[in-house]
Amino acid sequence: MIVKSAELETVCGITSKLPDNDLPEIAFAGKSNVGKSSLINALMNRKSLARISSQPGKTQTINFYNVNDAMYLVDLPGYGYANANIEIKAKWGQMIENYLHTSKKLQAVFLLIDIRHEPSDNDIMMYDWMVNQGFAPIIIATKSDKLKKSQIAAHIKTIKDVLHVKPGTVVIPFSSMSKEGRDEIWNLIDSLVFDEETLLAMKQEEEAKREAKSAAKRAAASQPHKKERWKKTGKPVAKKTKERRDKAKSKKSVNNHKKK
Repeated sequence: MIVKSAELETVCGITSKLPDNDLPEIAFAGKSNVGKSSLINALMNRKSLARISSQPGKTQTINFYNVNDAMYLVDLPGYGYANANIEIKAKWGQMIENYLHTSKKLQAVFLLIDIRHEPSDNDIMMYDWMVNQGFAPIIIATKSDKLKKSQIAAHIKTIKDVLHVKPGTVVIPFSSMSKEGRDEIWNLIDSLVFDEETLLAMKQEEEAKREAKSAAKRAAASQPHKKERWKKTGKPVAKKTKERRDKAKSKKSVNNHKKK
């Protein structure tokens, strides 16, 4: 996916009416501070389109991001924020459940799990609820850069075992720092949203863009360097330095002429 445009189009709070969108929707769920906003920024090559905070529980709304006027990435409120009171937690849960049940354009739900730790009770509860409601959540194991490469496979196995995932469930390690997993996530989203003809056209566009970039680099490398100005010693001289010397030489010549 080549992201040409991306904007936060709709924000829905607890009392807001959900939009009746015409475009496909891809939703992202996960506990507070698991990295949903960082993931969305990385997917769209933006630094701060989705607001990031070190304080959990900041995303308290459902945010709809329009991408290329072709789809929406939907950032759901984080669950499991310990400092939120029971009433607020219940309203967040109801808001998430209402969206997942009523969206007519929802194509898939990605569930984000911190790869460093075993899934929490809230993670297990959310995964089980999604499966029981007929969803097939795709797991994104965030913050993979915090582990050694040799540790990733074992941690992914732990996530699968603790969640008791269904056979064939996709688990993608992801890092917002190194962008590991970004292309894999986009390829999966594209396959869910677009038909084969559109996917082929997108692939050709990406290849053409890469080729144009390579051609521009080759053209730049083949351009002859500008000839440098040389003085009698054979060493290069900066333009301003030469101008100053020429000016001083001219002034000296005028003075010598006056003396005569």
